[in-house]
Amino acid sequence: MASRCLIYFYLPSLRFFSVFDLPHELLVTLEFKATSLSQPNPEGTSFPVLVEVSGADSIDSKHEQITSTSCLLCSAKFPDIQEQRRHVKSDWHAYNLKQKLRGHKPVTEVEFDKLVEDLNESLSGSDSSGSEEEDKDQRESTLTTLLKKQARLGHPETEPFDDSFSPKLNKRGAGKPPLLWFSSPLLPPNTSLGVYRALFTTTEQEHGPDMVQVLRNKQLKPVPFKPPTDASNGVPLPSTMTSPHIFLCMVGGGHFAGMVVSLAPKLGKKSTGAEERQAMVVAHKTFHRYTTRRKQGGAQSSNDSAKGAAHSAGASIRRYNEAALESEIRALLTEWKDLISKSQLIFVRATGSSNRRTLFGPYDGQVLHHNDPRNRGFPFSTRRATQAELMRAFVELTRVKFSEVDEAALVAAAAAAQSTPQPPTSSPSSKPAPTPSKPVPTPAEEAALLHTTQIQALIRRSRAPALLAYLTTHSLPASFPFHPPTTQPHHHAPTPLHLAASLNNPVIVLALLTKAGADPTLPNGLGKTAFELAGDRATRDAFRVARKELGEGRWRWEDARVPIGISTEEMERRRQREREESEKAEKERRKGEEERLRREAHEKERVGKDVAGKRSGGRALGAMEKTGAERREEEGRGLSDEAKMRLERERRARAAEERMRRGGLGGAGR
Repeated sequence: MASRCLIYFYLPSLRFFSVFDLPHELLVTLEFKATSLSQPNPEGTSFPVLVEVSGADSIDSKHEQITSTSCLLCSAKFPDIQEQRRHVKSDWHAYNLKQKLRGHKPVTEVEFDKLVEDLNESLSGSDSSGSEEEDKDQRESTLTTLLKKQARLGHPETEPFDDSFSPKLNKRGAGKPPLLWFSSPLLPPNTSLGVYRALFTTTEQEHGPDMVQVLRNKQLKPVPFKPPTDASNGVPLPSTMTSPHIFLCMVGGGHFAGMVVSLAPKLGKKSTGAEERQAMVVAHKTFHRYTTRRKQGGAQSSNDSAKGAAHSAGASIRRYNEAALESEIRALLTEWKDLISKSQLIFVRATGSSNRRTLFGPYDGQVLHHNDPRNRGFPFSTRRATQAELMRAFVELTRVKFSEVDEAALVAAAAAAQSTPQPPTSSPSSKPAPTPSKPVPTPAEEAALLHTTQIQALIRRSRAPALLAYLTTHSLPASFPFHPPTTQPHHHAPTPLHLAASLNNPVIVLALLTKAGADPTLPNGLGKTAFELAGDRATRDAFRVARKELGEGRWRWEDARVPIGISTEEMERRRQREREESEKAEKERRKGEEERLRREAHEKERVGKDVAGKRSGGRALGAMEKTGAERREEEGRGLSDEAKMRLERERRARAAEERMRRGGLGGAGR
């Protein structure tokens, strides 16, 4: 009970612990949770093999007991499920599958080995470098060569060779979950502890149940932080670092970030005196260059390869930056060669072939290699390559994960789902249900749409004669309803008269009412008549003139909200009278404004003369005389541009009169 309480005390802060620095109380009780892909086949568990068997293909199947670890196609049995899965990926099984599709009998393992020996090739590969990619190529070439030879020589009656059924090997780690899960009786119920699979080497991942011991062996003691004792104020050189470390780098979009981080956390103290574990960065460096075409995406080299070399200044800058970034990255990798060679793991994110070529070459003195078993990718999404993003990725990689899943409930739900009969599903070859298409308009609807477009265009261009001719030619009523009526514009202006009134077009309104016979009482979707949509007086007068010309008995004008009618002559006389009154008021306003300006000018002139007479006897102490421009600016303050021009003309006229007067006095004295 004491140890359980201790772990519960750790659990809130355990989420922030490193995988390489877990509490000892938790490590001694961890148990590895094997997934269905890694655990051995328990007794009584059936793994069905879905292989069709018919006729001669079922060799002695009636007399032999078929178990879950057997291959009906090849008539072979295996001790466990792992051996069966390896057999499914073998050339023998792939060859028999191809034979079955061609209608031939499968061969035994001895017969298949004899066929391969005739090709003077070995299935295990000869002079192979041992890399996975080369093994894959060797395997595919062996089976492909055998099938091609039989198609060309041994079985001329068969169809041409088709390698679409050649076996495909999964890449390393494909199909495996990114996290390895552990359980402990000291953790809360239904709680599991997860560690990223990428933190373990390929050899360590094959230990299976011994993963707990592998995890225990990876525990490192925190390195106490020791401030420098000399005056250099520096940090220990990378060459003095002895703790295990990993190398991380990201490159893409003209951004590069590299970092070497120690797996042993750095032990320090917070301001409160409590211990704090932090990541210890051995070395880090970032480069940022303008290499991506803005608002278009893609590197300049990719664009040159696709469309040819561009000759703009921006393209030249991007090409230069790409070459400079490549040289800087490779120079940094060369400088960090010792650190990278001693790193336990290498995490790389390089988007695009050009970025991968920058890191992995080939080039002279390259540091990173494609076939390095330490190479890893980040098992989660990453952002732009920066130092902060690398540190976030490192923390995400090395921090333990927790999952709270009720496995008993999941098993019960799976059992209930299996017991429930599933509805029959359609075969994969069945066509998907067609999506509902838009209804096809009828000929009448198409004609209404055409008339609506033409009438609205004529109204907006104020073509009254053309509008009347169009209505007459196509035998359309003056109150033709626009189509479709459900749209918002047609809800507001459903007829030509409503549209003309809302556009304040009195010419079209008068023509529709007096010559086409439009109905002014029709309301729109909001219950308003065409008169109520008119926005100026001229359009409203057009309705009143139409009422006068058509007479009171033609329409119910009160329902149309049209006031009492007026004749065209009355409307013109009223407009003329309003124009005269407006002009008279404007003249009076201008006359009053001129008189005010003249009085202000005389008053300012008189005050200026009085001030000049007082200054002739001596200037007051501290007084400053204003310049002519300042006086003119002060006089014109608050006046309109027209008044300022008039004041300037009067000032110049007075100045001219003063010069003429002085000239006359001077001549009389001589």
